[in-house]
Amino acid sequence: QVHLVESGGGLVQPGGSLRLSCAASGRIFSIWSMGWFRQAPGKEREKVAVTTTDGSPNYADSAKGRFTISRDNAENTVTLQMNSLKPEDTAVYYCNLMLLERDKVTQYWGQGTQVTVSS
Repeated sequence: QVHLVESGGGLVQPGGSLRLSCAASGRIFSIWSMGWFRQAPGKEREKVAVTTTDGSPNYADSAKGRFTISRDNAENTVTLQMNSLKPEDTAVYYCNLMLLERDKVTQYWGQGTQVTVSS
């Protein structure tokens, strides 16, 4: 069983910064991707930033230039540094882990952490 624990959400003013962290534990052998999605009220869940098989980052257009994702393979953690936050970044942010297990990709989600950008 795989377990994801997120931390770092909160309330921040526009233009501020937050750092989200996610730690994965359990049977983790081959990471297909690991990163962050978000879901705002009334909207569908969307990708924010993920790290691919080789650790390369992939960003949504809304995150480019403002957010930085990094992964520690030894610790099975992923961090999202969010700068220049805007009110439209307000959402529940979910850690996502996809594992390659016996030629099948299995997806896991964290419980979510609230990010609110407001003055």
